[in-house]
Amino acid sequence: MTFGDQIKALSRISKAITSDLYLEDILRLIVTVTAELLGSNICSLMLIDEKSGLLVVRATQSISEAYNKKPPLKIGEGIAGKAAKENKPIAVKDVNKEKEYKYKDIAKKEGLSSLLSVPMAVKGRVIGVINCYTSRPHDFSETETDVLTTIANQAAVAIENTELMVKSKVIQEELETRKRIERAKGILMRDETLTEEQAYLKLRKYSMDNRKTMREVAEAIILAADMRHLTGAR
Repeated sequence: MTFGDQIKALSRISKAITSDLYLEDILRLIVTVTAELLGSNICSLMLIDEKSGLLVVRATQSISEAYNKKPPLKIGEGIAGKAAKENKPIAVKDVNKEKEYKYKDIAKKEGLSSLLSVPMAVKGRVIGVINCYTSRPHDFSETETDVLTTIANQAAVAIENTELMVKSKVIQEELETRKRIERAKGILMRDETLTEEQAYLKLRKYSMDNRKTMREVAEAIILAADMRHLTGAR
């Protein structure tokens, strides 16, 4: 791995992160480029699931069904779990002889030997881990660890930014839904002389009876009121 190779790889990842690619495509590119750069037999990216708190494989360039479907890890469990818990890189020369390594059966089947596991963190908060395996015993150099750490940091920023965008969009959608429901309630209160609670219950009942979302019902009421207004204006 030359300095030029490092720059090219990091440049490809940086361009992907700032592109319009979907997160899954970005993560897949990251593990593919990393595997090529470090000569890894398998490179995987694991993220901490917010609900379960477990480390789950989210991307890998490997076609190994056994590896891709391996069970999630608890934080602190196995090498990747330990790297996540301690927020520091961990290298193992032979996973088959390492007591803490969890899936020796998969390692033997896929011919995996050495492992470098590096945490992905944003402002000190670990959100996942990048794992690089070699097929032969290998002592990972300080340069290799530094390069993978840089890649892990870039990946963490990409994931964090995507999650913030998604959360922001969800919040905007929720606010827009509330506005529509409030407006629909106002229309019902005015047109049918209902209290606010009665108007809300009527909205909810229609929603449940017709298997429509509250927003869909509210939008239908608003549209009908607008149409009446236009017709009356004529």
